[in-house]
Amino acid sequence: MAKKIEEKDVKNNKKDEKTKKVKKTKKEKKNVKKESFFEGVRTEMSKVKWPTKKEVLKYTIATLVFMIVLVLFFVLLTLLMSLIREGF
Repeated sequence: MAKKIEEKDVKNNKKDEKTKKVKKTKKEKKNVKKESFFEGVRTEMSKVKWPTKKEVLKYTIATLVFMIVLVLFFVLLTLLMSLIREGF
């Protein structure tokens, strides 16, 4: 019976040591100076790879062409549906 109690005490001591280590690391993290929101935004924005003017122009033209194709598709689809409804 005494051995079981001693084993439990040893296990409890190990658990206490682990929790103390965890608590220490949490306290240490609290002492670290947090940067403000805007400082964080500034550092993240400096990491962004911004497109060049040439790339922006290329993507803008591609978007406009795609939109024109979609508009034409839906206009033709509407005309086709109206012709079917009226019976040619």
